[in-house]
Amino acid sequence: MSSYRAAVIGLGRMGSTFDDEMTRGGSLYLPYCHGPAYFYSPQTELAAGADIHDEQRSIFGERWGLPPERLYSDYEEMLEEEKPDIVSVCTTARIRAEIVQKVARSGVKAIWAEKPIAFSLAEADEMVRVCREEGVALAVNCARRWNPMYSQARRIIEAGHIGDVLQVTAHAECRLSSNGSHLLDTVRFLAGGDVEWVLGEMESDEAAQTDGDIMGNGYLVFDNGARAFVRSMEGGAARWDFDVIGSEGRIRTPNDAEAWELTGMSDQPFPPVEDPRPEAARRRRYPVMHQFPWPTRMQGMGLTIIEDIVSSVESGHAPKCSGEDALKALETAIAMRESHRRGFARVDLPLEDRSLRIVSSETLNDDVPARIRRQMAS
Repeated sequence: MSSYRAAVIGLGRMGSTFDDEMTRGGSLYLPYCHGPAYFYSPQTELAAGADIHDEQRSIFGERWGLPPERLYSDYEEMLEEEKPDIVSVCTTARIRAEIVQKVARSGVKAIWAEKPIAFSLAEADEMVRVCREEGVALAVNCARRWNPMYSQARRIIEAGHIGDVLQVTAHAECRLSSNGSHLLDTVRFLAGGDVEWVLGEMESDEAAQTDGDIMGNGYLVFDNGARAFVRSMEGGAARWDFDVIGSEGRIRTPNDAEAWELTGMSDQPFPPVEDPRPEAARRRRYPVMHQFPWPTRMQGMGLTIIEDIVSSVESGHAPKCSGEDALKALETAIAMRESHRRGFARVDLPLEDRSLRIVSSETLNDDVPARIRRQMAS
């Protein structure tokens, strides 16, 4: 098996320590975040890391057995000295676009970047363009595409077992760019198409006039005929759930992959009943609950992501969540906000104004690493 040299830029939570915060399974399976995934994967060697913060480098090196000479304050120096094959970009989104483009031009084979892809559509466009021109596979960590349960749901849909996807309904209490990247990408993944136009409602008129990372609801129309409703405003008991309604069945996860419901349709009720209207009975269909077929392999999602990235390098296919996918999630979020700004009007995609942006909430106070902010808060 090939071994690829991997390096991480941004050695904080997602680069190294996020897995330590996980206390139960669900939508994540460990190892998940970048450093431990490279460390444990048989396909990669964790070769180096870069971070401007001394403490981050020290913790990363001690945790993953890297000597000081393999830890850099300047990521460009690391790229020049270490010549990695795969590079993770786990920095603040404020500078992610610039770093991804420089990494892509350094001779790497693949980039695994954190979400959201960028602030603006123009930045995301350029990231995708540069990676395409340089022949670099760009994967963005909208991670439910690599979750074994969501992947199983998508296989059931692709096999036609629930018929044509008619509607995806999703509730996820989140801001539209930060964790909204997960929400909107998962809806696109389950719907199996691209969004053609949207209607959107933001949390307030005042919030919709800003570039802030706000909550909102939206109605999405897909090119394959599917429709979707998403709610990222306060959801009460519906914190994170997805419901896919097909012409011949239904798949639902009421609590973000911790439980699954699979419904098919039958021509006969059970127990059988005598219908006094034979013609009507022949037209009637009956929902039947089935056991959801759990996957036979449940490995750490970071390992699955690396397998997919390596496969994309060796076979030339796009990663399961590519730069284009992450760009479309951002564009959908911005289009929902633009709909509110335009008096709740229909907004067609792609958007013409590529300067439009959302400043991800993950970048608030990003002069201090997120890991340290969380320690201080607790």
